[in-house]
Amino acid sequence: MIELTKTQEERAMRLHKEAIVVDTHCDTLMQFLKQPYRRPPARKLGERGESGHLDLPRMVEGGVTCQTFAVYTGRRAIVPEAPLMATLMVDKFYTEIEANDGIVAVTTHDEIVDAKKAEKTCGLLSLEGAEPLMGEIGALRVYYRLGVRMLSFAWNYRTPFADGLGAKRSESKLTELGVQGLEEMDRLGMVFDVSHLADSVFWDVADVMKGPFIASHSNARAVCNHARNCDDDMIKAISDHGGVLGMNYAPSFVREGGDGATVEHMVDHIDHIVKLVGPDHVGLGSDYDGIGNPPEGIETVDKTPNVTRVLVKRGYSDEDVLKILGGNHMRVFKDVIG
Repeated sequence: MIELTKTQEERAMRLHKEAIVVDTHCDTLMQFLKQPYRRPPARKLGERGESGHLDLPRMVEGGVTCQTFAVYTGRRAIVPEAPLMATLMVDKFYTEIEANDGIVAVTTHDEIVDAKKAEKTCGLLSLEGAEPLMGEIGALRVYYRLGVRMLSFAWNYRTPFADGLGAKRSESKLTELGVQGLEEMDRLGMVFDVSHLADSVFWDVADVMKGPFIASHSNARAVCNHARNCDDDMIKAISDHGGVLGMNYAPSFVREGGDGATVEHMVDHIDHIVKLVGPDHVGLGSDYDGIGNPPEGIETVDKTPNVTRVLVKRGYSDEDVLKILGGNHMRVFKDVIG
């Protein structure tokens, strides 16, 4: 599908091996939990699966250095199930990593670098939606102590901190608690994620925050007009703050209607962002195991080198390829989480 010359192929594989490849979103932790309704049974990180998009053997094959694993609890806004589910997912993150020598848990930029040097994959925890916090800043500090280094305030619906896209009609801003939460995240060293926020909340975040923030799994709305993607002004705001957009592989985010989406269409979003704000503000945020069938060429995590192949095919410099594969996110991590 991706036709390269021998020289281009060799260059692409050299760059992919050299890169610290960072993916800022997957929903795989859900797939590891035993639930009575789940068919087939819960998967294991260390076993190459016939289903799903991501596991350790395929991460190694795909050359992924750092995978962010999202703790997602859905619509449970302020109910006991949210912190319980989040706790179980954090526990599963650590038990699965402890069971496998080829992956380590990380909480800092330097630990990611060390994992790369040791030729190991690593996992970083994020909280997709503030539902488990139940409106308490103290709970934010607890999740930080548990290793969470990335947080979004809402998953589509309203929380005590902010409104998601599903509550966008209110055209709201951050609540007072949301502003306090951002201040505490800045003090602790946690990356703020604007994916899933209502547009009006996004702009309030841009006004309130001084440092970088990211859209962990959102594409360019100008290329594919989906509400979860960012318009050009949003992309410029993320750039102005020194942040990064992680490209989402959901076909409906990649191409209008989703039909026939390929890795080439996904890279079209990278091209657009690079032309708009330069190569320093785009990376990968696959959303593996949280979407249906990903585009052709990046169906599963072991196909990640195809992204590098397309970047090489399109004439990106070595420096820019390394930035897009993970260097840009690593810059934010160094600045924010230390």
